[in-house]
Amino acid sequence: MTPAVKAQILEYVESFVTAAILAAVIIIFIGQNFLVQGSSMEPNFHDRERLFVEKISYRFREPQRGEVVVFKYPAHPRRKFIKRVVGVPGDEIKIRDTKVYINGVQLEEDYLDSITYGEFGPVYVPPGHVFVLGDNRNNSEDSRFSDVGFVPFENVVGRACFRWWPPTQMTVIRRPDVFQQLDK
Repeated sequence: MTPAVKAQILEYVESFVTAAILAAVIIIFIGQNFLVQGSSMEPNFHDRERLFVEKISYRFREPQRGEVVVFKYPAHPRRKFIKRVVGVPGDEIKIRDTKVYINGVQLEEDYLDSITYGEFGPVYVPPGHVFVLGDNRNNSEDSRFSDVGFVPFENVVGRACFRWWPPTQMTVIRRPDVFQQLDK
Protein backbone atom coordinates (compact mmCIF):
# COMPACT_ATOMS: atom_id res chain seq x y z
CA MET A 1 0.00 0.00 0.00
CA THR A 2 1.43 3.33 -1.03
CA PRO A 3 1.77 6.25 1.40
CA ALA A 4 -0.84 8.22 -0.60
CA VAL A 5 -3.43 5.42 -0.22
CA LYS A 6 -2.63 5.09 3.50
CA ALA A 7 -3.06 8.84 3.93
CA GLN A 8 -6.41 8.74 2.12
CA ILE A 9 -7.66 5.82 4.25
CA LEU A 10 -6.53 7.62 7.41
CA GLU A 11 -8.40 10.75 6.29
CA TYR A 12 -11.60 8.71 5.76
CA VAL A 13 -11.25 7.05 9.18
CA GLU A 14 -10.69 10.43 10.87
CA SER A 15 -13.75 11.89 9.11
CA PHE A 16 -15.90 8.93 10.12
CA VAL A 17 -14.78 9.05 13.77
CA THR A 18 -15.35 12.82 13.92
CA ALA A 19 -18.85 12.44 12.43
CA ALA A 20 -19.70 9.62 14.87
CA ILE A 21 -18.54 11.66 17.88
CA LEU A 22 -20.46 14.71 16.68
CA ALA A 23 -23.62 12.64 16.14
CA ALA A 24 -23.31 11.10 19.62
CA VAL A 25 -22.93 14.54 21.24
CA ILE A 26 -26.00 15.84 19.39
CA ILE A 27 -28.16 12.81 20.31
CA ILE A 28 -27.05 12.74 23.95
CA PHE A 29 -27.09 16.46 24.76
CA ILE A 30 -29.00 18.45 22.12
CA GLY A 31 -31.86 16.55 20.52
CA GLN A 32 -33.07 13.53 18.66
CA ASN A 33 -35.75 12.17 16.39
CA PHE A 34 -38.88 10.61 17.92
CA LEU A 35 -41.44 8.39 16.17
CA VAL A 36 -45.04 8.76 17.42
CA GLN A 37 -46.54 5.31 17.95
CA GLY A 38 -50.25 4.89 18.54
CA SER A 39 -53.20 7.22 18.87
CA SER A 40 -52.84 8.55 22.42
CA MET A 41 -51.94 12.07 21.25
CA GLU A 42 -54.58 12.48 18.52
CA PRO A 43 -55.85 14.83 17.16
CA ASN A 44 -52.56 16.74 17.50
CA PHE A 45 -50.05 13.98 16.76
CA HIS A 46 -50.71 10.85 14.74
CA ASP A 47 -49.20 7.40 14.47
CA ARG A 48 -45.96 7.31 12.43
CA GLU A 49 -45.34 11.07 12.58
CA ARG A 50 -41.78 12.10 13.35
CA LEU A 51 -40.83 14.83 15.76
CA PHE A 52 -37.62 16.55 16.79
CA VAL A 53 -37.20 16.42 20.57
CA GLU A 54 -34.84 18.98 22.06
CA LYS A 55 -32.99 18.13 25.28
CA ILE A 56 -31.36 21.43 26.18
CA SER A 57 -34.09 23.50 27.84
CA TYR A 58 -34.75 21.04 30.69
CA ARG A 59 -31.12 21.31 31.74
CA PHE A 60 -31.92 24.90 32.74
CA ARG A 61 -35.60 24.82 33.71
CA GLU A 62 -38.42 22.44 34.63
CA PRO A 63 -41.11 21.29 32.17
CA GLN A 64 -44.04 23.70 31.89
CA ARG A 65 -47.76 23.01 31.69
CA GLY A 66 -48.88 22.44 28.12
CA GLU A 67 -45.53 21.29 26.76
CA VAL A 68 -45.45 17.99 24.90
CA VAL A 69 -42.73 15.80 26.38
CA VAL A 70 -41.13 12.48 25.61
CA PHE A 71 -40.32 10.45 28.71
CA LYS A 72 -39.10 7.03 29.72
CA TYR A 73 -42.05 4.81 30.62
CA PRO A 74 -41.54 4.06 34.32
CA ALA A 75 -42.55 0.38 34.09
CA HIS A 76 -40.17 -0.26 31.15
CA PRO A 77 -37.58 2.57 30.90
CA ARG A 78 -36.38 1.44 27.46
CA ARG A 79 -39.79 2.43 26.06
CA LYS A 80 -40.58 6.09 25.53
CA PHE A 81 -43.99 7.75 25.71
CA ILE A 82 -45.19 11.12 24.45
CA LYS A 83 -47.74 13.10 26.46
CA ARG A 84 -48.72 16.65 27.38
CA VAL A 85 -47.65 18.11 30.75
CA VAL A 86 -50.83 19.15 32.55
CA GLY A 87 -49.56 19.48 36.12
CA VAL A 88 -46.28 20.72 37.61
CA PRO A 89 -45.04 20.36 41.21
CA GLY A 90 -47.60 21.59 43.73
CA ASP A 91 -50.58 21.55 41.33
CA GLU A 92 -53.87 19.96 42.35
CA ILE A 93 -55.29 17.92 39.45
CA LYS A 94 -58.79 16.50 39.23
CA ILE A 95 -61.21 15.38 36.53
CA ARG A 96 -64.92 15.89 37.12
CA ASP A 97 -67.89 15.91 34.72
CA THR A 98 -65.62 15.52 31.62
CA LYS A 99 -63.47 18.54 32.60
CA VAL A 100 -59.89 18.76 33.84
CA TYR A 101 -59.21 21.16 36.73
CA ILE A 102 -55.82 22.55 37.72
CA ASN A 103 -55.80 24.19 41.15
CA GLY A 104 -59.59 24.50 40.95
CA VAL A 105 -59.53 26.22 37.53
CA GLN A 106 -61.27 24.43 34.68
CA LEU A 107 -58.95 23.82 31.76
CA GLU A 108 -60.50 25.00 28.46
CA GLU A 109 -58.97 22.44 26.09
CA ASP A 110 -59.89 23.60 22.60
CA TYR A 111 -57.00 21.55 21.18
CA LEU A 112 -58.88 18.28 21.90
CA ASP A 113 -61.55 16.58 19.77
CA SER A 114 -63.37 14.72 22.54
CA ILE A 115 -64.33 15.05 26.17
CA THR A 116 -62.57 13.26 29.03
CA TYR A 117 -64.58 10.41 30.52
CA GLY A 118 -64.28 9.25 34.11
CA GLU A 119 -63.50 10.83 37.43
CA PHE A 120 -60.00 11.26 38.79
CA GLY A 121 -58.37 12.84 41.82
CA PRO A 122 -57.87 15.20 43.33
CA VAL A 123 -54.13 14.50 43.46
CA TYR A 124 -51.21 16.82 44.15
CA VAL A 125 -48.14 16.74 41.91
CA PRO A 126 -45.12 16.03 44.14
CA PRO A 127 -41.83 17.95 43.90
CA GLY A 128 -39.57 16.80 41.06
CA HIS A 129 -42.45 15.33 39.02
CA VAL A 130 -45.00 16.23 36.35
CA PHE A 131 -48.53 14.98 35.69
CA VAL A 132 -49.06 14.06 32.02
CA LEU A 133 -52.13 13.30 29.93
CA GLY A 134 -52.50 12.16 26.35
CA ASP A 135 -54.51 14.44 24.05
CA ASN A 136 -56.73 11.44 23.20
CA ARG A 137 -57.75 11.14 26.85
CA ASN A 138 -60.00 8.13 26.42
CA ASN A 139 -57.27 6.12 24.68
CA SER A 140 -54.16 7.10 26.61
CA GLU A 141 -52.04 5.42 29.24
CA ASP A 142 -50.93 8.42 31.28
CA SER A 143 -50.52 9.75 34.83
CA ARG A 144 -54.03 8.63 35.76
CA PHE A 145 -52.75 5.04 35.71
CA SER A 146 -50.45 3.58 38.36
CA ASP A 147 -47.95 2.11 35.87
CA VAL A 148 -47.20 5.66 34.65
CA GLY A 149 -48.18 7.84 37.60
CA PHE A 150 -46.33 11.07 38.27
CA VAL A 151 -43.35 11.26 35.91
CA PRO A 152 -40.04 12.11 37.64
CA PHE A 153 -38.05 14.91 35.98
CA GLU A 154 -35.15 12.50 35.44
CA ASN A 155 -37.40 10.35 33.21
CA VAL A 156 -38.21 13.28 30.91
CA VAL A 157 -36.07 12.91 27.78
CA GLY A 158 -36.98 16.25 26.22
CA ARG A 159 -39.56 18.59 24.75
CA ALA A 160 -41.17 17.93 21.38
CA CYS A 161 -40.52 21.14 19.46
CA PHE A 162 -40.87 20.40 15.75
CA ARG A 163 -42.90 17.97 13.61
CA TRP A 164 -40.92 17.19 10.47
CA TRP A 165 -42.70 14.15 9.02
CA PRO A 166 -44.85 14.00 7.03
CA PRO A 167 -43.62 17.11 5.21
CA THR A 168 -47.19 18.33 4.62
CA GLN A 169 -47.65 18.53 8.43
CA MET A 170 -44.29 20.17 9.18
CA THR A 171 -44.75 22.66 12.02
CA VAL A 172 -43.31 24.13 15.21
CA ILE A 173 -45.01 22.66 18.30
CA ARG A 174 -46.35 25.34 20.64
CA ARG A 175 -48.00 25.35 24.06
CA PRO A 176 -51.75 26.00 23.90
CA ASP A 177 -52.65 29.50 25.12
CA VAL A 178 -54.81 28.11 27.94
CA PHE A 179 -51.68 26.93 29.76
CA GLN A 180 -49.92 30.28 29.38
CA GLN A 181 -52.91 31.93 31.04
CA LEU A 182 -52.61 29.55 34.02
CA ASP A 183 -48.97 30.58 34.51
CA LYS A 184 -49.99 34.14 35.39
